[in-house]
Amino acid sequence: MSRTPMKLILTQEVTGLGAPGDVVEVAGGYGRNYLVPRGLAMRWTRGAEKQIDLIKRARAAHDIRGLDDARDAAKALATLPVGLQTRAGAGGRLFGSVGPADIASAVRAAGGPDLDKRRIVLRNPIKTVGSHQVTVRLHPEVSATLDVEVTGA
Repeated sequence: MSRTPMKLILTQEVTGLGAPGDVVEVAGGYGRNYLVPRGLAMRWTRGAEKQIDLIKRARAAHDIRGLDDARDAAKALATLPVGLQTRAGAGGRLFGSVGPADIASAVRAAGGPDLDKRRIVLRNPIKTVGSHQVTVRLHPEVSATLDVEVTGA
């Protein structure tokens, strides 16, 4: 198999790779099969390179507006009581698990901000009843810790 590197321009933030507007070099399969089809990146060409400035300017304007908003959202999330009720066994073990999409909808239901599930960081899926701490990446410079209370039904 060929491990020919592929040059891409990121259109969205990709954890561990870069931010929108960054030119990155990745393995060909990763770029062709994952990043490009999901709209996270576009192929690098001389014509597309001109769009980098537009993407970076839009990101800079968004980040400046977003930094203050992210700090406000972090303060709101720190005090927000988020509860999730799901089916659980007698020992407190859940049938299934609680993932980022479940947490995002629970935050929305609790009156919190509308979070993107890709911004919620879980080391491992939540599989037990109890209180769990979850990290939310609101901005490249701002992260918030959210307390989620999982109860069994």
